[in-house]
Amino acid sequence: DQESEDDLSASRTSLERQAPHRGNTTVHVCWHRNTSVSMVDFSIAVENQLSGNLLRKFKNSNGWQKLWVVFTNFCMFFYKSHQDNHPLASLPLLGYSLTIPSESENIHKDYVFKLHFKSHVYYFRAESEYTFER
Repeated sequence: DQESEDDLSASRTSLERQAPHRGNTTVHVCWHRNTSVSMVDFSIAVENQLSGNLLRKFKNSNGWQKLWVVFTNFCMFFYKSHQDNHPLASLPLLGYSLTIPSESENIHKDYVFKLHFKSHVYYFRAESEYTFER
C-alpha cells in the first residue's frame, strides 16, 4: 500500500481495514517513514492530548476551513465539529517540521504555522495567541 496524505486524505490502507481502530497508528507511520520513536517520547505522547479549533488553508486559495482538531499520539485528527464521532481525516506528524511561513509565501494572517514533510505542506491558523502557542 502507498502512503497518501495529500489534502489530508482519509483513505484507508489494507492494514487499517483489518483492525477496527483510528487509522495511521504509530507503528504504521513508523514503518512507512522508516523511523522509530523512543519509549520516553511515546510515554509522553500518550499522556498528552490537545484539542480545539484550527483553520486550515486551502491549496492555491485564500480560503480557510474551520476544523475541530485533536492532537494525540503523534497525529492530528480533523473533525467538522467537536460533536463528531469520526474524523474527516488524520495527519500523522512523525517526520514533519513545524515552522512559521516566510514572507514569500504571502500568508498575511496572524497566528499561522506551517507543517511540512517532503512535498507535503499544510498551513494552519489559530484563532488566538494562546491557541497558537499551544
